[in-house]
Amino acid sequence: MRHLILNLEAPLMAFGGETIDNLGVIRPFPAVSMITGLFANALGWRRVDREAHQRLQDRIVFAARIDREPAGGVRMTDFQTAQLGASDRGWTTRGQPEGRAGGANTYNAPHLRYRDYYADMRVTVALRLEPADDAPTLDELSAALQEPKRPLFIGRKPCLPSVPLFGGFVEGDTALGALLAWPLADGSADGSYRLLWPERESVDGITAARTYMLTDQRNWVSGLHGGGRWVCEGATL
Repeated sequence: MRHLILNLEAPLMAFGGETIDNLGVIRPFPAVSMITGLFANALGWRRVDREAHQRLQDRIVFAARIDREPAGGVRMTDFQTAQLGASDRGWTTRGQPEGRAGGANTYNAPHLRYRDYYADMRVTVALRLEPADDAPTLDELSAALQEPKRPLFIGRKPCLPSVPLFGGFVEGDTALGALLAWPLADGSADGSYRLLWPERESVDGITAARTYMLTDQRNWVSGLHGGGRWVCEGATL
């Protein structure tokens, strides 16, 4: 089966996880919802194209490999203050949303946020679409990555890619098999590399260190994040 190679490399990257109160945590591997949004942005889709987003997300099957771990193996945390409008709310787990205090022209209660990032990281993704012949096809996605309708970013708007996102095509019986057939990126260190793949896409020689339900999907029709899939994490020897 034909797979598209996606190069994810940038000075800063953010693979978002569940946001709790004002803390925007990140995961070591990209979410299927993030990849969906990346392609949709390249294709020039709008937020109101909800059904198209949902169909694309439902078709994506991918495996990911960390070719270069983040610098120092740590996360960077950005402290932000967001000015809330009169009708804006910051959702919390305390049972009541955080809103703006004071009158219409005051700024007495800025919404404080913390956003994590990885620095100088490189992740390679091998993905296919099921069904393969529906629109958009892998060829259409590759063309959109090379000539995107809008500027592209990896997770958050400050995270601009430092290499071309489209890497090429590779054949493989599974997404993990296709990923392992793709060479490591230039500058990758020798050693073991962390992997993420769908539970039913395993290959001989790679043992899962853990299998779990990953909640990285989005309900594009409602706009809420929700839904999970079974994935495996492991490493090359």
